[in-house]
Amino acid sequence: MITMRITDLLASLRPVTVEAHCDTADGPAAKAGRTALETGNINHALAWIPADGEAELRDVFAKALQVRALGTGAAEVADRLFLETLVRIHRMGEGVAFTGLQAPGTAIDPVVAAADEAIAVNSDAELLTMVPDERRAELHDRFHAAMAAKDFDVDDVVAGRRYLAAYVHFFKYAEGEDHDHHAHAEDAHQH
Repeated sequence: MITMRITDLLASLRPVTVEAHCDTADGPAAKAGRTALETGNINHALAWIPADGEAELRDVFAKALQVRALGTGAAEVADRLFLETLVRIHRMGEGVAFTGLQAPGTAIDPVVAAADEAIAVNSDAELLTMVPDERRAELHDRFHAAMAAKDFDVDDVVAGRRYLAAYVHFFKYAEGEDHDHHAHAEDAHQH
């Protein structure tokens, strides 16, 4: 009986691996949010959310900046609220539930990490070796579509949302999801 409890305890301490990385504190949405807070330019974050979430995010952003200007310890709480709001709205735009901002250092699926690296280094060669042969051509096409939209002016939120639509389309396929998430795509076409 004691052995069972120790085993259960050890199993609960094992790091959890998440498949999606946009809900982690180290993920790209949170990184964009921190850049927005550091620069005072919300456009870094707006590309990550659909247009119908803009008013809410702008409100939280303005309040976070006000708290940061006070120079108090509350700035960390305000930053956290802004990042959680950003990621929640982003996840809702993908049609996925938000379960909270995952801690820094949260392990992510190796394929997701490789997809992230592919975007960073402008090469999907390593990623393609990690997926089944029958998925490679489509994944390669989606990678190139994301890369073609990647270099946008941060103040062109519409272009940013176009990139994010291609980015999500690429990542979801890399994760093994065959169906499309239409995150932000409708926003990119509305403007």
